[in-house]
Amino acid sequence: MNVTRSLSLLAASLLTVAGCADSSAPPPTAPTEPAANTTTTSMTSTTTVATPSVATAPTTPTGGDRPLSAAEIAALLAAPDRSDDDRKLDEQRKAAAFLAYLGVGPGMHVAEVGSGSGYTSELLARAVGPTGTVYGQNTPEILAKFAEGPWSARLAKPANKPIVRKDAPFDAPLPGVKGLDLVVNVLFYHDTVWLGVDRDKMNRAVFDALRPGGAYVVVDHSAKPGDGLADVKTTHRIDQSVLEAEVEKAGFKLAGSADFLKNPADTRDWNDSPTAAGPRRGTSDRFVLKFVKP
Repeated sequence: MNVTRSLSLLAASLLTVAGCADSSAPPPTAPTEPAANTTTTSMTSTTTVATPSVATAPTTPTGGDRPLSAAEIAALLAAPDRSDDDRKLDEQRKAAAFLAYLGVGPGMHVAEVGSGSGYTSELLARAVGPTGTVYGQNTPEILAKFAEGPWSARLAKPANKPIVRKDAPFDAPLPGVKGLDLVVNVLFYHDTVWLGVDRDKMNRAVFDALRPGGAYVVVDHSAKPGDGLADVKTTHRIDQSVLEAEVEKAGFKLAGSADFLKNPADTRDWNDSPTAAGPRRGTSDRFVLKFVKP
Protein backbone atom coordinates (compact mmCIF):
# COMPACT_ATOMS: atom_id res chain seq x y z
CA MET A 1 0.00 0.00 0.00
CA ASN A 2 1.39 3.48 -0.84
CA VAL A 3 1.33 4.94 2.65
CA THR A 4 1.85 8.60 1.65
CA ARG A 5 -1.01 8.53 -0.85
CA SER A 6 -3.29 6.55 1.47
CA LEU A 7 -2.80 8.91 4.38
CA SER A 8 -3.62 11.95 2.28
CA LEU A 9 -6.85 10.38 0.98
CA LEU A 10 -8.05 8.62 4.12
CA ALA A 11 -6.88 10.85 6.98
CA ALA A 12 -10.38 11.87 7.98
CA SER A 13 -11.94 8.50 7.25
CA LEU A 14 -9.49 6.53 9.36
CA LEU A 15 -10.71 8.33 12.47
CA THR A 16 -13.96 6.45 11.89
CA VAL A 17 -12.13 3.13 11.67
CA ALA A 18 -10.92 3.75 15.21
CA GLY A 19 -14.46 3.16 16.36
CA CYS A 20 -14.87 -0.06 14.38
CA ALA A 21 -11.65 -1.77 15.40
CA ASP A 22 -11.20 -3.64 18.65
CA SER A 23 -10.79 -0.68 20.92
CA SER A 24 -11.37 0.71 24.36
CA ALA A 25 -10.39 3.91 26.09
CA PRO A 26 -6.69 4.57 25.36
CA PRO A 27 -4.49 3.26 28.16
CA PRO A 28 -1.92 5.48 29.84
CA THR A 29 1.46 6.05 28.28
CA ALA A 30 3.26 2.76 27.92
CA PRO A 31 6.26 2.01 30.09
CA THR A 32 9.64 1.73 28.48
CA GLU A 33 9.71 -1.41 26.39
CA PRO A 34 12.53 -3.49 24.94
CA ALA A 35 12.94 -3.14 21.22
CA ALA A 36 12.42 -6.14 18.96
CA ASN A 37 12.29 -6.77 15.26
CA THR A 38 8.90 -6.31 13.64
CA THR A 39 8.19 -6.76 9.97
CA THR A 40 6.56 -3.81 8.22
CA THR A 41 5.31 -4.66 4.73
CA SER A 42 4.19 -2.30 1.98
CA MET A 43 3.19 -2.80 -1.64
CA THR A 44 6.73 -2.07 -2.77
CA SER A 45 9.16 -3.21 -0.10
CA THR A 46 9.76 -5.03 3.15
CA THR A 47 11.68 -3.22 5.87
CA THR A 48 12.79 -4.40 9.28
CA VAL A 49 12.39 -1.71 11.91
CA ALA A 50 12.86 -1.57 15.66
CA THR A 51 9.46 -1.44 17.38
CA PRO A 52 8.03 -2.39 20.77
CA SER A 53 7.09 -5.94 19.84
CA VAL A 54 7.28 -9.05 21.92
CA ALA A 55 8.10 -12.57 20.79
CA THR A 56 9.55 -14.32 17.81
CA ALA A 57 7.38 -17.20 16.60
CA PRO A 58 7.80 -20.04 14.13
CA THR A 59 6.40 -19.47 10.65
CA THR A 60 5.08 -23.05 10.50
CA PRO A 61 3.24 -23.62 13.79
CA THR A 62 2.49 -27.09 15.08
CA GLY A 63 -0.91 -26.36 16.64
CA GLY A 64 -2.38 -26.97 20.07
CA ASP A 65 -4.12 -30.07 21.28
CA ARG A 66 -7.40 -28.87 22.81
CA PRO A 67 -9.72 -25.89 23.24
CA LEU A 68 -10.11 -24.09 26.55
CA SER A 69 -12.68 -25.49 28.95
CA ALA A 70 -15.53 -23.33 30.25
CA ALA A 71 -13.75 -23.06 33.60
CA GLU A 72 -10.51 -21.96 31.92
CA ILE A 73 -12.36 -19.31 29.91
CA ALA A 74 -13.99 -17.98 33.08
CA ALA A 75 -10.60 -17.81 34.80
CA LEU A 76 -9.06 -16.07 31.78
CA LEU A 77 -11.74 -13.36 31.79
CA ALA A 78 -11.43 -12.92 35.56
CA ALA A 79 -7.64 -12.43 35.47
CA PRO A 80 -6.80 -9.53 37.81
CA ASP A 81 -4.35 -7.92 35.37
CA ARG A 82 -7.02 -7.28 32.71
CA SER A 83 -8.02 -3.64 32.23
CA ASP A 84 -11.37 -2.21 33.30
CA ASP A 85 -12.01 -1.07 29.72
CA ASP A 86 -11.54 -4.62 28.43
CA ARG A 87 -13.88 -5.97 31.08
CA LYS A 88 -16.55 -3.54 29.96
CA LEU A 89 -16.24 -4.81 26.41
CA ASP A 90 -16.61 -8.43 27.49
CA GLU A 91 -20.38 -8.20 27.83
CA GLN A 92 -20.83 -6.32 24.54
CA ARG A 93 -18.66 -8.83 22.69
CA LYS A 94 -19.91 -11.92 24.61
CA ALA A 95 -16.30 -12.82 25.22
CA ALA A 96 -16.91 -16.19 26.88
CA ALA A 97 -19.16 -17.43 24.06
CA PHE A 98 -16.72 -16.05 21.49
CA LEU A 99 -13.72 -17.90 22.90
CA ALA A 100 -15.71 -21.11 23.23
CA TYR A 101 -16.89 -20.87 19.62
CA LEU A 102 -13.35 -20.29 18.36
CA GLY A 103 -12.17 -23.49 20.03
CA VAL A 104 -8.89 -21.78 20.83
CA GLY A 105 -6.57 -23.22 23.44
CA PRO A 106 -3.04 -23.66 24.76
CA GLY A 107 -0.26 -23.97 22.23
CA MET A 108 -2.29 -22.89 19.21
CA HIS A 109 -0.94 -20.49 16.60
CA VAL A 110 -3.47 -17.91 15.53
CA ALA A 111 -3.79 -14.44 14.02
CA GLU A 112 -6.07 -11.42 14.04
CA VAL A 113 -6.52 -9.31 10.91
CA GLY A 114 -7.27 -5.75 12.00
CA SER A 115 -6.14 -5.87 15.61
CA GLY A 116 -6.80 -2.18 16.29
CA SER A 117 -5.81 -1.49 19.87
CA GLY A 118 -5.81 -5.21 20.62
CA TYR A 119 -8.78 -6.24 22.77
CA THR A 120 -9.33 -9.49 20.84
CA SER A 121 -5.62 -10.14 20.33
CA GLU A 122 -5.13 -10.08 24.09
CA LEU A 123 -7.96 -12.56 24.62
CA LEU A 124 -6.26 -14.84 22.11
CA ALA A 125 -2.86 -14.39 23.76
CA ARG A 126 -4.26 -15.40 27.12
CA ALA A 127 -5.97 -18.39 25.51
CA VAL A 128 -2.93 -19.79 23.67
CA GLY A 129 -0.55 -19.10 26.54
CA PRO A 130 3.24 -19.09 26.47
CA THR A 131 3.50 -22.07 24.12
CA GLY A 132 1.26 -20.47 21.48
CA THR A 133 1.53 -17.51 19.13
CA VAL A 134 -0.79 -14.68 18.13
CA TYR A 135 0.02 -12.59 15.06
CA GLY A 136 -1.61 -9.18 15.43
CA GLN A 137 -1.95 -7.24 12.16
CA ASN A 138 -2.54 -3.53 11.65
CA THR A 139 -1.87 -1.37 8.62
CA PRO A 140 0.68 1.46 8.90
CA GLU A 141 -2.11 3.97 8.22
CA ILE A 142 -4.27 2.73 11.07
CA LEU A 143 -1.29 2.69 13.41
CA ALA A 144 -0.42 6.26 12.47
CA LYS A 145 -3.96 7.53 12.94
CA PHE A 146 -5.07 5.96 16.20
CA ALA A 147 -3.71 2.53 17.12
CA GLU A 148 0.02 2.96 17.70
CA GLY A 149 -0.21 4.24 21.28
CA PRO A 150 -2.76 1.82 22.74
CA TRP A 151 -1.45 -1.12 20.69
CA SER A 152 2.16 -0.60 21.80
CA ALA A 153 1.07 -0.14 25.42
CA ARG A 154 -0.90 -3.37 25.28
CA LEU A 155 2.03 -5.29 23.83
CA ALA A 156 4.14 -4.26 26.82
CA LYS A 157 1.91 -6.26 29.19
CA PRO A 158 3.40 -9.61 30.31
CA ALA A 159 0.21 -11.44 29.34
CA ASN A 160 0.74 -10.42 25.73
CA LYS A 161 4.15 -12.00 25.24
CA PRO A 162 2.66 -14.51 22.77
CA ILE A 163 1.72 -11.65 20.40
CA VAL A 164 3.92 -11.04 17.37
CA ARG A 165 3.19 -7.66 15.87
CA LYS A 166 2.57 -7.54 12.12
CA ASP A 167 2.52 -4.11 10.45
CA ALA A 168 1.23 -4.94 6.98
CA PRO A 169 -1.46 -3.99 4.46
CA PHE A 170 -4.81 -5.74 4.55
CA ASP A 171 -4.31 -7.38 1.17
CA ALA A 172 -1.09 -9.05 2.43
CA PRO A 173 -1.76 -9.19 6.17
CA LEU A 174 0.42 -12.11 7.28
CA PRO A 175 3.61 -12.15 5.22
CA GLY A 176 5.77 -15.20 5.82
CA VAL A 177 3.25 -16.92 8.09
CA LYS A 178 2.06 -20.46 7.31
CA GLY A 179 0.26 -23.29 9.06
CA LEU A 180 -1.99 -21.29 11.38
CA ASP A 181 -4.78 -22.97 13.32
CA LEU A 182 -7.07 -19.95 13.30
CA VAL A 183 -7.45 -16.42 11.90
CA VAL A 184 -10.08 -13.96 13.15
CA ASN A 185 -11.44 -10.70 11.76
CA VAL A 186 -13.67 -8.96 14.31
CA LEU A 187 -15.91 -6.04 13.24
CA PHE A 188 -13.38 -4.90 10.65
CA TYR A 189 -14.30 -6.64 7.40
CA HIS A 190 -16.82 -3.94 6.39
CA ASP A 191 -14.13 -1.28 6.83
CA THR A 192 -11.89 -3.00 4.31
CA VAL A 193 -14.60 -2.35 1.72
CA TRP A 194 -14.72 1.43 2.01
CA LEU A 195 -10.95 1.57 2.50
CA GLY A 196 -10.59 0.11 -0.99
CA VAL A 197 -8.80 -3.08 0.05
CA ASP A 198 -8.44 -5.85 -2.54
CA ARG A 199 -10.50 -8.31 -0.51
CA ASP A 200 -9.91 -11.18 -2.92
CA LYS A 201 -6.20 -10.87 -2.15
CA MET A 202 -6.83 -10.43 1.56
CA ASN A 203 -9.00 -13.53 1.85
CA ARG A 204 -6.62 -15.58 -0.28
CA ALA A 205 -3.71 -14.47 1.90
CA VAL A 206 -5.61 -15.66 4.98
CA PHE A 207 -6.35 -18.95 3.20
CA ASP A 208 -2.66 -19.42 2.41
CA ALA A 209 -1.63 -18.68 6.01
CA LEU A 210 -3.88 -21.40 7.47
CA ARG A 211 -3.13 -25.11 7.73
CA PRO A 212 -5.61 -27.51 6.08
CA GLY A 213 -8.56 -27.68 8.45
CA GLY A 214 -7.71 -24.28 9.92
CA ALA A 215 -10.55 -21.84 10.59
CA TYR A 216 -11.24 -18.26 9.51
CA VAL A 217 -13.82 -16.66 11.81
CA VAL A 218 -15.39 -13.36 10.79
CA VAL A 219 -17.61 -11.23 13.03
CA ASP A 220 -19.39 -8.17 11.63
CA HIS A 221 -22.43 -5.92 11.92
CA SER A 222 -25.45 -7.05 9.90
CA ALA A 223 -26.93 -4.91 7.16
CA LYS A 224 -30.47 -5.51 6.00
CA PRO A 225 -30.72 -8.42 3.53
CA GLY A 226 -30.25 -7.12 0.02
CA ASP A 227 -28.32 -3.99 1.04
CA GLY A 228 -25.06 -5.53 -0.17
CA LEU A 229 -22.15 -3.16 0.41
CA ALA A 230 -24.22 0.04 0.47
CA ASP A 231 -23.95 0.57 4.23
CA VAL A 232 -20.29 -0.18 4.89
CA LYS A 233 -19.37 3.46 5.55
CA THR A 234 -22.69 5.07 6.48
CA THR A 235 -23.94 2.67 9.15
CA HIS A 236 -20.87 0.39 9.24
CA ARG A 237 -22.74 -2.78 8.31
CA ILE A 238 -22.41 -5.41 5.62
CA ASP A 239 -24.81 -7.89 4.05
CA GLN A 240 -23.93 -11.31 5.44
CA SER A 241 -24.56 -13.08 2.13
CA VAL A 242 -22.11 -10.81 0.32
CA LEU A 243 -19.38 -11.44 2.87
CA GLU A 244 -19.96 -15.20 2.70
CA ALA A 245 -19.63 -15.18 -1.09
CA GLU A 246 -16.41 -13.15 -0.98
CA VAL A 247 -14.73 -15.44 1.54
CA GLU A 248 -15.83 -18.65 -0.18
CA LYS A 249 -14.42 -17.30 -3.44
CA ALA A 250 -10.95 -17.64 -1.87
CA GLY A 251 -11.46 -21.39 -1.46
CA PHE A 252 -12.99 -21.53 2.02
CA LYS A 253 -16.00 -23.63 2.95
CA LEU A 254 -18.61 -22.18 5.32
CA ALA A 255 -18.55 -24.57 8.26
CA GLY A 256 -21.01 -22.92 10.61
CA SER A 257 -22.33 -19.81 12.32
CA ALA A 258 -23.25 -18.69 15.82
CA ASP A 259 -26.05 -16.53 17.15
CA PHE A 260 -24.64 -15.26 20.47
CA LEU A 261 -24.32 -11.75 18.99
CA LYS A 262 -27.66 -11.72 17.18
CA ASN A 263 -30.25 -9.08 18.10
CA PRO A 264 -33.55 -9.45 16.21
CA ALA A 265 -34.75 -6.14 17.68
CA ASP A 266 -32.04 -4.19 15.88
CA THR A 267 -33.58 -2.10 13.09
CA ARG A 268 -30.20 -2.11 11.29
CA ASP A 269 -30.63 1.47 10.11
CA TRP A 270 -28.34 3.29 12.55
CA ASN A 271 -24.58 3.81 12.69
CA ASP A 272 -23.10 1.21 15.02
CA SER A 273 -19.58 2.64 15.04
CA PRO A 274 -18.68 3.17 18.74
CA THR A 275 -17.95 6.83 18.05
CA ALA A 276 -21.54 7.29 16.83
CA ALA A 277 -23.61 4.59 18.55
CA GLY A 278 -23.71 6.18 21.99
CA PRO A 279 -25.71 4.11 24.51
CA ARG A 280 -26.65 1.63 21.76
CA ARG A 281 -23.04 0.50 21.43
CA GLY A 282 -22.82 -3.27 21.58
CA THR A 283 -26.49 -3.84 20.73
CA SER A 284 -26.23 -4.14 16.95
CA ASP A 285 -27.21 -7.37 15.25
CA ARG A 286 -23.94 -9.12 14.46
CA PHE A 287 -23.20 -12.36 12.65
CA VAL A 288 -20.42 -14.82 13.48
CA LEU A 289 -19.25 -17.05 10.64
CA LYS A 290 -16.71 -19.87 10.68
CA PHE A 291 -15.02 -20.80 7.42
CA VAL A 292 -12.63 -23.73 7.07
CA LYS A 293 -9.73 -24.33 4.70
CA PRO A 294 -10.32 -27.77 3.11
